[in-house]
Amino acid sequence: MTIDTQDLTTLDVDASVLAVDGTVADLLFRSARSVNTFTDEPVADEQVQAAYDLLRWGPTAMNASPLRLLLVRSEDARERLAGHMSEGNRDRVLAAPLTIVAAADTDFHEHLGTLVPHLPGARDRFAGDPQARAGMARTSALIQIGYLIVALRAVGLHVGPMGGMDTAGIDAEFFAENGWTALLVLNVGQPSGPDAVRPRAPRLEYSDVATEV
Repeated sequence: MTIDTQDLTTLDVDASVLAVDGTVADLLFRSARSVNTFTDEPVADEQVQAAYDLLRWGPTAMNASPLRLLLVRSEDARERLAGHMSEGNRDRVLAAPLTIVAAADTDFHEHLGTLVPHLPGARDRFAGDPQARAGMARTSALIQIGYLIVALRAVGLHVGPMGGMDTAGIDAEFFAENGWTALLVLNVGQPSGPDAVRPRAPRLEYSDVATEV
């Protein structure tokens, strides 16, 4: 479903430098939008699994891969999660066909034996330093959330990321046993129509953000 009315052909981009077809770049970035309202079309587990199979190959510090996903589908879980969202986000959580709580696992070091077999002792190095684990988990998990959004778009889904929430409340409600830390909440599905998105806001130019030394 196309919901972007901007004429992308007018953008000042040299397509010859892209390693992917322009339609792929449009799907993942230029045409893609943050969606506020969704249809009731269900999101299949296979779609989310396919998206994860893409995002897991993106780099993280020491290949720690700390991102964890809570898929919220049931009415009860949706009500519980909505209670920890800011007022403007509650109805969005209640109405979306799938909501994902993206979290960081500060005990990622328990998997380092599998993830970095070339670094024996990596697990023990982090075991006694919870502060270092917390910082590393947050940074790499946030990077992985970016991968997740693009990966969900790659499998034909649309995403509405939200940060307005009581993270401590979510952690206590859903992650008391595993110690995960909520970072972002994403509604996932198909947009309900052209009004599902706001008008596209401007973006900074390359010259505004890049410098050279």
